[in-house]
Amino acid sequence: MASKPKALLDELTHPGPHDVLRGNLALAGLPGVVFTPARGLNLPAIAFGHGWLQPTGRYHGLLHHLASWGIVAAAPATQRGPLPSHRIFAADLCTTLDLVSGVRLGPGAISVDPSKFGLAGHSTGGGAAVLAAATGKPAVKAVATFAAAQTIPSATEAARKVTVPGLHLAAEGDLVAPAAGNAEAIAKAWAGPVQLRTLGRSSHLAVTEGRHWSQRLLHGKPHYGTQRLVRGLFTAFFLTHLAGTGKYQPLLDTGIKRASIEFDPSLEAA
Repeated sequence: MASKPKALLDELTHPGPHDVLRGNLALAGLPGVVFTPARGLNLPAIAFGHGWLQPTGRYHGLLHHLASWGIVAAAPATQRGPLPSHRIFAADLCTTLDLVSGVRLGPGAISVDPSKFGLAGHSTGGGAAVLAAATGKPAVKAVATFAAAQTIPSATEAARKVTVPGLHLAAEGDLVAPAAGNAEAIAKAWAGPVQLRTLGRSSHLAVTEGRHWSQRLLHGKPHYGTQRLVRGLFTAFFLTHLAGTGKYQPLLDTGIKRASIEFDPSLEAA
């Protein structure tokens, strides 16, 4: 009997079965952090783009969580100034995927399958993830964002070239990157299968962890309920589309409390 979506979400919001190792991307030539399962061959991997002004440390819990479920998760710590180049940041995300698949990870019992790449990001990092996916180099299998912001060049225009599955989570109370002009516009321009969800009682910085001086400039603050939903939905999405696990598809097909589905052409057609 298939598990109900709520039960699947509850499962995925808890840490997965893998012990997790943390490494430094700088050892391979790019500032940043990488979390990996303690062992495993031909693993899926994602590169995660941080939000405007945000250090990668504000996403360590999310990256660690994905690694505990068998996904190598890396985040470059570049373009953190007030005037970042979104194009260069997108290139750094692509470089990150090349690095985690091309260098030794951990004690040697870990490897990444380049056919199982994904991209993710928050705010401008989400927009940069869309730009990176649109280049097709390296090819990715899935893209997930939270509170994606527009970029230069336009993430919405780039979305018209992305044919792989996309999951875009918007924050209901986002005053920095409101859904209508950002996540919704990106989702509705998406060339491949796509889903847009709105997370209730959430703000632009809700997915971040800990305190940071940028909270004086940007609306919102960390919110455990949002972090829990993002961890569960991102994990379900990447296990489905990168690892080929079918178990969590019912969660992706169903609206859940505080994460209603706003747009999904495949469900509308059904």
